[in-house]
Amino acid sequence: MNSDEARSSAAAKIRELGHDFVARDLNDEQFSKLSDHVDEMLAIVRTAKLRTRAVPRGSLEAFKMAVPQEGSVEKHQLFSDSVVSGGSNPMGLGGYLWREGDAAAMQVTLGKAFEGVPGRAHGGIVAALIDETMGLVLAVNDVLAFTVQLDITYLAPAPIDQAIIARAWLERRDGRKLFISARVQANDTDVASAKALFLAVDPARFLEGITALE
Repeated sequence: MNSDEARSSAAAKIRELGHDFVARDLNDEQFSKLSDHVDEMLAIVRTAKLRTRAVPRGSLEAFKMAVPQEGSVEKHQLFSDSVVSGGSNPMGLGGYLWREGDAAAMQVTLGKAFEGVPGRAHGGIVAALIDETMGLVLAVNDVLAFTVQLDITYLAPAPIDQAIIARAWLERRDGRKLFISARVQANDTDVASAKALFLAVDPARFLEGITALE
């Protein structure tokens, strides 16, 4: 296991801990023991040096903004710390992503920490899933852009602890403006639909702030 895999594995365990913490009713003794263990873990983590979220220029030039095909074991790791799709973020959704032709798809199973009303995912979390999946459409179309407007229609409650899938695709492009649509489903039931406007930016300027000098 390399360092990236180890980081992703540790992040997954911390996510699991967070969801179980929300889902279970601990007693005072268990809270006390847990707090002691967390203090020990914090001490371990804080002995490590601080990270800089930047991408070496050489790696960036070699990287192609490609989303893996469905069934591929390839990982989308340029932004592995993403709070939505990044496998190395312990606070994230831990999503799986792929492309279906010109469309992008992402599957997540939202745990108890993302609950809004009992048994249902928070609408803001669903919105984040939609926005991130739409962002993958940019990768499919080899363009960098940012969200200008996102309109969501919630059609049904998004379940907790069940797989939900977001799919997004480019409807049309008008110069720098990209019009993207999306749909979220759980067990073939439409949970939400959305439309968004993205504005394309110059890749060199967009990536300048996240690129580390060699």
